[in-house]
Amino acid sequence: MIAQEHKQGELLIAWAQGALLLIWSALYALAPRALPSQAFESVPWTLAAYGAFIIVRLILIYQNRLADWHVALSIIVDIGVLMLLIWSFHLQYGQPPAFYLKAPTLLYVFIFIALRTLSFEARWVLLAGAVSAAGWGGLLLYAIVAQSDNPPVTHDYVHYMNSSSILLGAEFDKIVSILMVTAVLALALRRTRQLVLRCVVDHAAANELSRFVARGLAQRIARAEAPIEAGQAELRSAAALVIDLRDFTRTSRRLTPREVMQLLGEYQRRVIPLVQRSGGFIDKFLGDGILASFGAVIVNETYAADALRAVDAIASELEAWRATRIEAGLVAPSFGLAVSTGDVLFGAVGDSTRLEYTIIGDAVNFGARLEKHSKIERVTAITDSATFELARSQGYASTERWGYRLGREIAGVDYPVDLAVLIEAGRSSNGPRLPAAETV
Repeated sequence: MIAQEHKQGELLIAWAQGALLLIWSALYALAPRALPSQAFESVPWTLAAYGAFIIVRLILIYQNRLADWHVALSIIVDIGVLMLLIWSFHLQYGQPPAFYLKAPTLLYVFIFIALRTLSFEARWVLLAGAVSAAGWGGLLLYAIVAQSDNPPVTHDYVHYMNSSSILLGAEFDKIVSILMVTAVLALALRRTRQLVLRCVVDHAAANELSRFVARGLAQRIARAEAPIEAGQAELRSAAALVIDLRDFTRTSRRLTPREVMQLLGEYQRRVIPLVQRSGGFIDKFLGDGILASFGAVIVNETYAADALRAVDAIASELEAWRATRIEAGLVAPSFGLAVSTGDVLFGAVGDSTRLEYTIIGDAVNFGARLEKHSKIERVTAITDSATFELARSQGYASTERWGYRLGREIAGVDYPVDLAVLIEAGRSSNGPRLPAAETV
């Protein structure tokens, strides 16, 4: 990322150099001259050479061949061309060398220094500032030496402003300004670069973390402004989806460890994307079981409907998966799904050395009991009637007839529960259903 930004920065710098070249060429063409017509003019040749240099630089950038020494040379050339243009002023206007020290063209050095921030490396800003200060110091020294027969240095500011004399304090101020601006920009760039690098690392960490926890939860953890502590929780209205492979413990005894892990991998790779696509988040893996939540990690108003849509998609996918394995002569365990809704606590549990985000509450426990009870009812997917009606109010719809089983006794639940059969045993959500069970 940083390397790509560096390349883009160098391209911007090169095009900015080209723009400055056009500006200088136009100003030179319009400016009056004191030179005789037959005199050699160095400025056009300098600008032409600078233009050729910029073209070569652009070619190197586009070919990804721009080395560090090319960048350093470019900085020296930029400042060198600028200083040469400033130096030529006293010739162009027929004045003593000290005349060019008052040229406002010096302000262009700040443009060149600022442009180097686009490369995203403080060292190039520092080099540009150092070369600029040295270049101006060299012009100052030349102006003093070139007029040695008539010492141009003065301490009178008024005389300095109205003549070609040199006020050392004024030139010192210019050099200090160049160095201070350079230092501030370099420091700001260094801090910005460190911040960007931290952001890149955090982004990579969040992406890696999302392989272990839900992406939304990974982003929540990465963006937390304060340390996450155990016991921090929020009350949410959410749906819990419990998915389980039937008789997996007994089935796994017939398989090698490698086959067990392969079977679990195939199963989970099919379920996880469907949960996420429906707006859910994987809360945890419980061996062959999966607990997913809807509306807990990210609050939404259709959590029940989203959970039932996920049931339809998962049941259809797992039936196809089972058929494929059966056709290949492989073990193909059946599965069960259950959905429950209610208020849950969503937060961190554990201690300072091991934390886990999870959902806690009666709705989660009830969902687990429903999934176990689905075996007794001999159905593939089940929910309670209240959850089903809530899902329908949130936009969930089916063209098929749903079966209700009223007043069922469920282990661990001290009151009778009205159930809604989502998928009969041996039927996918897209396949034919048996007639709805009669009310008891």
